[in-house]
Amino acid sequence: MQTEVIIVGGSFAGLSAALMLARARRDVLVIDAGKPRNRFASHSHGVLGMDGIAGSDLLKTARQQLLDYPSVRWLSGEAVEAAVGADGVQVSLADGTLATARKLLLATGISDQLPDIPGLAERWGSTVLHCPYCHGYEVGGGAIGVLGGVEGAAAKAALLADWGTITFFSQGLPITDDEAASLQQRGVQIETTPVVAVQGEQPQWLELVLADGRHSAQRALFAPALQAMATPLVEQLGCRLVDSPLGVLIDVDAQKQTSVPGVYAAGDASVIGNITLASAEGVRAGVGIHHALVAEDSRPRPTAG
Repeated sequence: MQTEVIIVGGSFAGLSAALMLARARRDVLVIDAGKPRNRFASHSHGVLGMDGIAGSDLLKTARQQLLDYPSVRWLSGEAVEAAVGADGVQVSLADGTLATARKLLLATGISDQLPDIPGLAERWGSTVLHCPYCHGYEVGGGAIGVLGGVEGAAAKAALLADWGTITFFSQGLPITDDEAASLQQRGVQIETTPVVAVQGEQPQWLELVLADGRHSAQRALFAPALQAMATPLVEQLGCRLVDSPLGVLIDVDAQKQTSVPGVYAAGDASVIGNITLASAEGVRAGVGIHHALVAEDSRPRPTAG
């Protein structure tokens, strides 16, 4: 299967990039495994003009609109291998399908790596959350826990004081004098005894079990999630990674080009953000890829003889 651009990942960044390229009348193939990062949340908030819409509904509408463009094709499946050669890029799917193109966009997102605490993963996206701007308002105030154990967690606890009455569970990580002063100024309570389990009938209530046997009732718990690449394609291609406060990201330039010629990246895999920022980065990638294609098409071709 031959096309001009392959986009791996049909969520907000991938669809936004595909839309730009389709409107530039370029042939695009979107490969999507149907596992967007926000699939654990029932609704999406902070999206201008669509606040509170279910992320799945937003993606469904975007996909329908995209597929109205005749130059767009869609493959439902998992991309498992990718390589760059002299003639462009090649992507293999789990079912054996092979696709080739001039350019490749990785809009594959990241995988959230939660702390290994029983009961935490089951409540991810419900009463265990990560982004106050996405979910804080809906918690509705009251007792809110912030789980520490990673760098910057104390600052997040101070930030979250605008959304409720905060208890910061330090999980054994030392708190500096400056952090303690900031937390005190913001009215944040500090609990040094580690959280060892999470209980509660979601989404009605949440109870944190501490190492000393005490229980702490909370309306929600904001927990750190370290970022890992959601696909092996990044490593296979040799894309350069950079460290971030929450893990690793793909290193890209202003046009979303990675360190590998012909390979681009956009969305959560290359920037810490939300739906709006992922969509914006997808637009930037789509435009960047189109400019690169035009530049290649503008070069004089060798004449015979």
